[in-house]
Amino acid sequence: MAAFEYVALDAKGKQKKGVLEGDTARQIRQQLREKQLTPLDVNHIGDAHRKKDKGGSFFGPKISVSDLALVTRQLATLVRAALPIEESLKAVAEQTDKAKVKTIMLGVRAKVMEGHTLADGLSEFPSVFNELYRSMVAAGERAGHLDKVLNRLADYTERRQKISTKVSAAMVYPIVLILVAVGVVAGLMVFAVPKVVEQFQHMGEELPTITKVLIGLSDFTISYGVYVLIAAVLLMFGFKMWLRKDENRLRWHATILKIPVIGRLSKNLNTAQFASTMNILHSSGVPLLEAMNIGGKVLSNLKMRKAINEAAVKVREGGSLKMALQQTGEFPPMMIHMIGSGEASGELEHMLEQVSENQETLFENSIDVALNIMGPLIILALGGMVMFIVAAMMLPIFEMTNSITS
Repeated sequence: MAAFEYVALDAKGKQKKGVLEGDTARQIRQQLREKQLTPLDVNHIGDAHRKKDKGGSFFGPKISVSDLALVTRQLATLVRAALPIEESLKAVAEQTDKAKVKTIMLGVRAKVMEGHTLADGLSEFPSVFNELYRSMVAAGERAGHLDKVLNRLADYTERRQKISTKVSAAMVYPIVLILVAVGVVAGLMVFAVPKVVEQFQHMGEELPTITKVLIGLSDFTISYGVYVLIAAVLLMFGFKMWLRKDENRLRWHATILKIPVIGRLSKNLNTAQFASTMNILHSSGVPLLEAMNIGGKVLSNLKMRKAINEAAVKVREGGSLKMALQQTGEFPPMMIHMIGSGEASGELEHMLEQVSENQETLFENSIDVALNIMGPLIILALGGMVMFIVAAMMLPIFEMTNSITS
């Protein structure tokens, strides 16, 4: 029995969408007519979403990370209870109140009902279940420990959401400060400074150099501020277009790693992602080389990803994981030392788990340090600009007052 998405009209002419299970699209249309609905469009879920995914994961269906973690946890619980996988998928689909999640679960179930594995069913939705997810499920099915693998995947997905939330929250504070700083300075230049300058011009006195600089900046902002803003937008757009080429993105990502504070954050984030992915794949029975290839693909920095690919080649040629990672020069010594100890003692799985925890803790600490540095620096810069403006406006007033009193 397959799953079909439908679009139909009710008796009042209102459009309804949903998912029904049946053997053919004709049978689904008959079910809709029995429910007093007029079918407009009926499509097999797998076919419909496969067309969308041909354009890349950007066009495919997506669900939130929290929904993915919840679905994975529910599946793990039901599979552990010895419920057949097709019934587990149906139960998860019935429990959710989100149409997109229900559609995906029934689409996966339809593939499983045709005799395919769960991993094959998940491959119908690559924009939802990435290669890491599918590889782990396939390994769990082969080893007969699908419930344990699904629980690990749920933990991994929740950790990924936590890191993503932490990064987003960390970016909000400095961005807000910068926007406020730019807004305050622009407001002073456009509205406050011209009124004060007008009074200075009536005085006919020679203005201090700092005041002349401020007047020049104010005139420039009023005359060309809009053009500067347009140029900045065009520059950002052009930069995005430039980054579309892989070689340009590789150069940019390599540059990011060299920027103080930001480079350290990027390296810690990518190292934590790689260590966590390697841990979960290796502990699920995925071969080391395959785990490295998948682990490299989850990294956001292309320079780090290239380093993993180079390390994988060395491991394939017979080298150790420790030496392969060390020769790239992109990974912290403590991580390499712990991996070497794991290889030597035969406890690589345990060491990868320790490395994963250490790198995630280090990343969180790096975020806190970056915030503690960036916040005060931005405030100091804002204070300095405001102080410059106030000093430039007040200095002529002080000089005038001194000349009158003398």
